[in-house]
Amino acid sequence: MAKITASEVNKLRQMIGSGMMDCKNALVEAEGDFDKAIEILRKKGQKVAAKRGDREANEGLIISVADESGKKGVITALTCETDFVAKNADFNDVATKIANIALNSGVKSIDELKSQSFDGNGLTIGDKVLEMVGKIGEKIDVTALDFIEADTVVAYNHPGNQVASLVGLNASRHAEIGRDVAMQIAAMAPVAVDKEGVSQAIIEKEIEIGKDLARQEGKPEEMVEKIAMGKLNKFFKESTLLNQAFIKENKKSVGQYLKEIDSNLTVTEFKRHSLG
Repeated sequence: MAKITASEVNKLRQMIGSGMMDCKNALVEAEGDFDKAIEILRKKGQKVAAKRGDREANEGLIISVADESGKKGVITALTCETDFVAKNADFNDVATKIANIALNSGVKSIDELKSQSFDGNGLTIGDKVLEMVGKIGEKIDVTALDFIEADTVVAYNHPGNQVASLVGLNASRHAEIGRDVAMQIAAMAPVAVDKEGVSQAIIEKEIEIGKDLARQEGKPEEMVEKIAMGKLNKFFKESTLLNQAFIKENKKSVGQYLKEIDSNLTVTEFKRHSLG
């Protein structure tokens, strides 16, 4: 059996962040081989993740970032079980680094993102997440990845990083305008850019809700369809981005605000994620 010194245990602890006894036991099992010890600790992380697979992970951080050109942006989410963990500076650093790796790598799926290098030394994002699980003992995972490319892309992170948004505009040099619209998206949670973008399933659901409400209010059956369509139009006004009242100047819609800047300016796409 290899003799493991306190300095070796401390060195491994500094490298991987696990507890002293976990590090010592891993080094003993690995007979002093640091790479093997790290692998042992990662496997421990996998076991913890498996044990906690049925737990709720509704806390965490959502990070939205755009590149220097202002033409590409991503949103990622790193989730955990408690806000205590989410507020930790190390957790924030990892969540931010994951978002920037997603932005720079151009990956299109969470699985692809997890396979990306985290530190340039063979540690992947997936490996890093498992390390955190082993160290912290909570269910932790990358649970969201969305991206936009447009003439102007603006990222907005609401304070606390519980909500973030991305917006794409069809013209360049409109970062300030884009920020206003991205804040609108974060605050008002629209379901689509305009009514043409609302799915048929949502439309049918809203019509059915409108009919049910009309009947509950005792309206004549011949009026039910008309009332439901009126409620659908109200839904479009309240829930589609370009038709919503602009939060900074609610006497005009977001669409009107954009047209005042440039008659051809509009939103091509947006993404929004929130926790809980």
